[in-house]
Amino acid sequence: MNHTQLRQTLTELNGERNAHFAFTGMCEQATVLTINKAMLIPEESDKLVKLTDGQSVFIIEPDRIAYIRIGL
Repeated sequence: MNHTQLRQTLTELNGERNAHFAFTGMCEQATVLTINKAMLIPEESDKLVKLTDGQSVFIIEPDRIAYIRIGL
């Protein structure tokens, strides 16, 4: 998955859904990340894919993602 594909996938995140990411190549404790009430931050000049839960900003690396689960 590349930057553009990931950003397109995450467009559904509007602060009302939870997102669960599974990553490859990480230590076992860091393989899953859950962002409650996730919201995609609009693209900025740094071209990083960023999500927020209103309290923190999470930078997601597209090439490390094994899968994404978006809750309803």
